[in-house]
Formats: sequence, structure tokens, C-alpha cells
Amino acid sequence: MQETAETILEKDPAARSMLEVYLCYPGFHAVTMYRVANVFYKQEQFTLARCISQFARMITGIEIHPGATIGRRFVIDHGMGVVIGETTVIGDDCFLYQGVTLGAGAEARQGEQTRGRKRHPTLKNEVIVGSGAEIQGDIVVGNNVRVASGSIVLKDVPDNSIVVGVPGRIIYKDGKRVDDKTPDPEAEAIKRLKQRIDSLEKSLNSLKEASPLSNQTAQADLGDENKGDNDDDSDPVDVFLQGAGI
Repeated sequence: MQETAETILEKDPAARSMLEVYLCYPGFHAVTMYRVANVFYKQEQFTLARCISQFARMITGIEIHPGATIGRRFVIDHGMGVVIGETTVIGDDCFLYQGVTLGAGAEARQGEQTRGRKRHPTLKNEVIVGSGAEIQGDIVVGNNVRVASGSIVLKDVPDNSIVVGVPGRIIYKDGKRVDDKTPDPEAEAIKRLKQRIDSLEKSLNSLKEASPLSNQTAQADLGDENKGDNDDDSDPVDVFLQGAGI
């Protein structure tokens, strides 16, 4: 308990004192009660362990299965909506933000057939997972990995990497930019929409050229719009598709 509280005080600039951490930090409360529940779980007092974890969930909004394996100096910041599954393994000095799910993959839907098998992810040491991110299935996230908010990670991540997006893709490894070829469904959808819009604009211009007298006003309006668009050298869609903002 003391070590966890000291870690929170060190890493969270909003924490002012140890007393504040002990009284006001739901992440600290949830991890402390997990430690107690885990002791009973290892003694095969499963129902008692689950009762403790469910009580912790009720008062903190954080669900940590008592069967999970969690290392030292583990911190959950804010915490509401965090879910950590039964066979999850978390190393030392890991940090989770609110809304994170460390869940089972699709094979867990087979029910009893997967009982006793590793179904949840393994996080090695010094992993930081941003708010709303999901890490699913029996995969390994390496040491010193950063998972961006809202990402969904479905495959192993090597050490010293930064992962973003849906599905998660590595954009930095060992401090160097990675040219990841993993398809981005959102970017592909926007790209197709842009191509369709360009095609429709060409068709519309062809029709206007065929009937110039009846469309002089529309052509003038379109010209004004195009002039306004050309004032900016870069198309925002093109900028997005080229990876700006990631």
C-alpha cells in the first residue's frame, strides 16, 4: 500500500499529500482491495475473492478480477470504467488511465472450453495505456510501450514502441518513426469518399459545359467556391490521409 501511494504521489501532479491519496484516489482503493482479494483467490476461496472485487467495483467503478497478476507500483489514474480480466498479467511500474479494458479475445466466447487458459493480455514493465484504449486477447505488450487513447490493440507489441489507432499500429519504435503498412479503415473510407466526390464534381462540370446558358449562375457560384478553396494550399483531407496529427 505504501509503495503504491508513494508512486501515485510521485506521478500525479494533482496529488498534494499521502493523506489525500489514501482518502481520495479510487485507483489506490481498487488496487489495495485487489491485493486483498488476490490473497483469497490464491487460497482458492474464489467466492470471497469475487465478493471483495465486486465491492471494490461498486465504490470505485474499477473492475479488477482477483485472479489477475499485477506487479509493483501499479497505478490507475481517474479509473472509472477500467476492466482487468482474470488471466491478465501486468508487470512493474505500469500506468492505466480511465476506461481502459484489458480483455479476452473472441475465443473467450466459447465459455467453459477456455476456462483455465490464458485469455487476456500480458503487459510487461513500464507500460502506459491511455484513456479508452482496449488491449484484447492473449497478446504481449513489451517493456516501455505507450498505447494512445482510444486505440484497440489486437497483436503483440515490441519493446519501446508507441501504438495508435483502430486497429492499433506501431508508429514509433526505439525512438524512430515506423512506416506501418497496416490498413487504416477510417482513412480508407475517407479516401474513397474523396474520390467519389471528385468524380461527381467532374461529371457535374461536364453537364454544365454541355448547357452553358442555363447554368451560368451555378458556374459562377462554383467558381467562387473553388477560388475560396484554392486560397489554402493544402487540402485538409489530403493532409489527414498523409498522416498529419498522428
